[in-house]
Order: sequence, then structure tokens, then C-alpha cells
Amino acid sequence: MAGSERGDNELPVLRSTGPKRQDLDTCVHCGLCLNACPTYRELGLEMDSPRGRIYQMIRVNEGRAELDANYQSHIELCLACRACETACPSGVPYGRLVEAARADLEEHATRPWKERITRDFLFGKVLPSPFWLRLLAAPLYLYQRSGLERFVNRAGLLNAFPRLKELAALSPRATLPSFFRHYGKTFPAVGEARYRVAFLGGCMANVSFANLHEATVRVLQRNGCEVVVPDGQTCCGALHVHAGRKDDAQRLASRNIDAMLNGGFDAILTNTAGCGCALKEYGHLLEDDPAHAEAAIQFAGKIKDVNEFLAAIGPVRPEREIQATVTYQDSCHLTHGQKLPLPPRTLLKLVPGLTFKEMPCADHCCGSAGIYNVQHTAMSMALLEKKMGYANGTSAEIIASANPGCLLQLQAGVHLHGSSQRVLHVMEVLDEAYGGKEGVPPARKDGGAK
Repeated sequence: MAGSERGDNELPVLRSTGPKRQDLDTCVHCGLCLNACPTYRELGLEMDSPRGRIYQMIRVNEGRAELDANYQSHIELCLACRACETACPSGVPYGRLVEAARADLEEHATRPWKERITRDFLFGKVLPSPFWLRLLAAPLYLYQRSGLERFVNRAGLLNAFPRLKELAALSPRATLPSFFRHYGKTFPAVGEARYRVAFLGGCMANVSFANLHEATVRVLQRNGCEVVVPDGQTCCGALHVHAGRKDDAQRLASRNIDAMLNGGFDAILTNTAGCGCALKEYGHLLEDDPAHAEAAIQFAGKIKDVNEFLAAIGPVRPEREIQATVTYQDSCHLTHGQKLPLPPRTLLKLVPGLTFKEMPCADHCCGSAGIYNVQHTAMSMALLEKKMGYANGTSAEIIASANPGCLLQLQAGVHLHGSSQRVLHVMEVLDEAYGGKEGVPPARKDGGAK
């Protein structure tokens, strides 16, 4: 295609930044990815399909198109759900391509000054900082728990501010005290210790899903794991990579490797599928860093999603019954990124009394995609409405998933389109079936020392 336009058989030299030639060349433009793509299904536009976006990347990288606002809009409308990777027979690393294209945009495209300041504050200050995360969570916690939020909603005070009302519906529930208070602690196994594992707290989940983190630790304890929450760990960098902030992500990755690689752990675990996907790809992220390239590969080899780890070691069967029907919404980065659709379903089916019912199109993106639902709310809400239609059709009382971002989105979906379903992480379902805090030994403060 490029050769015919140039009148010779030589491939043009790509720009030094942006997606790599060998990755772009894996796409044969067959189109089997189209119906797997949420934005293509919604809009029917070739330029908003994986094949169309790759074609645009090629033109930009060959200098035949500009790195302009039109290109940026198509690249940033992608959810990076990676469903196209599951559909692709040629093994196109689309996630890597779109991340490289966004890093190229971040380096060379001009953004409005307000957007630049917001992005620098969010990615550079807030996400890596326990101080900023706790500081921003405190007023949200007071607003939600004081009754003010309930009053504002009942009085319809946000009706005059449609955008603010949309964002309020998507805001996380702040949980204080945060999970940061457990950093540097070790949680003993229930009974004989079979494994010694590290647990990653992440960033926002520490202040919005502290209860989920604690439930995850208890489930691991009941399955013979000594769980260490290492000091020195930080945000995994997944949101930074997705936003094209590669340099920031590399710094965070290096800190996590230094904090955890040599801790003598059998595995390093996360309950957040998006984080797990990014952590498993540290080898690619740091491939050009001579100080961390080899360590990054070793580190990535120890990363396991908590569902993946428990299903592999042979989980203890819970004794308590949960008399309910549950359906499962696939996390895109667990199913399409990590290729692990089965472990969460396996664990849910272990719970006595729980009836599992598969929803149609469970692997279609719910529209969360990190902070996508805030940046592209209209598209996100259109996808969520379809997802809730599938979930409602199962008549399940519980909608389970394996990613906190999906849980937030589904909770909004229940509020807008649901029938009072409970939205729970798989670990929360298991923790409930195991009996919660009952009989679980407390942590000890030892900094994670062996």
C-alpha cells in the first residue's frame, strides 16, 4: 500500500517515536477485529475500529498524515479493552500499538493548558502519592457519609449541572481509614503457611476499595498464604501507560521492582485486572532501561491476578452458603489482556448455594476502561446501558467482576438501569462465604521482613 503510493518497493522509514514497524506489520487488515471493537459496534465507523486506527498509525508514522486533532480523537476514543487481540488470528499486539500511539501524542501533540495542568496534577502528583490520595478522599468521604450527598440527590440540586451530575454518578465511594495503613504489615496464614505472597495496593483503590483489599487479604490467609503488603510500593502505572505517560509509568515500575522483587515471594498478587495486565508487561515497558530491563522480566514473571493464583493452587472450598444467583462481567484486561476468563468463574462456582448464570456478551466492555468513563462519558454510558440489559436478563441478584473500575461502572449501571443488584468483586463473594473477619489472625507490623 505504502509502496504503491510512493512508486517504489521500499518501505518508508518510520518516525523515531510511535508504534514500531514490526508491530504494525503484523496486521493484515482482514477486519476480523471489527465486531469485537466496542466503538466500532457503537458507531460503525472504520476509523474507530482497530484496523482503521492501525491504518491511521501507519500513515502518521510514515509522514503521510499529521499528528493532528482528528488523529488524536480516534486514538483516544479507543477503550484499549484489547478485545481485538482475542479476535485477531495474526496476533497483532494492539494494546502495545495504541499505547505507543498515545505516548507519541503525549510527546508531540498540543493540548489546551487546562488539560495539561489537570493531567500533570493527576498523573504526576495524585496517583503516585498516598498523601494526595488521602487528602482528596477526605472531603469526598465527608460528603458521602454526612448525608449531604443524599440531600443533594433528593433535592435535585445537580439537575442544573448535567456534566457534574454525570461525574457524581461515576464517583467512587471513599473508604477511610485507607488501606495505606496496612503498608509494611504481614498477615499470617490461617493454619499452616503454604505460600508467602506480596499484595499490591495500587493507587486509588487504597482509598476507594480498602474494604475489597482487606477482603482479598483474608481470602488469601484462609488459603494458606502469608500475605505481605510491602512498604515502598507505589501505583503500578497502568493509567499512565494508557494515557501515553510512558516516562511516568517507567519511574513507577522501577520503584515497584526495587521494593518487591527481592522479597522472597512466591508470587506478587493484585486484585485489579488492569493493574495486573500492566505489571505483567513491565518487561516491555522497561526494555530500554539498562538498570531494570532484566529485573523487569523477572518481576513480571511473579505477577499473578489473585483469581489466577487461587485457582492454580487449589482453593479451600468455603463452608458457608450464599443463596443467590450470580452472573459475571469479564474484566477486559483479565480476559483479553491476560487471557484469563476462566479462573473467576471457577472460584464463583465453588461457593455453596450460589447459582452461576452466564450473561450474554459477558466479555464486551462495560465502558469503564480506567478513567475513560470520565473522559468519554457518552460512549461509556451507551456501552453500560447495553451491558446492564444483558445483566438484567439473567435475573441475577449479584453481578460479580474482577476489577474495581468495572465495579464502579456496574454500580452506576445498577443505579441507572438495574434492579437493585449487588455488585461485588469475586474476592468479596468468597470472603463472605468464608465468614469475613471471623477467625482470621491479625497482622503484624514488620515491614514485610522474612
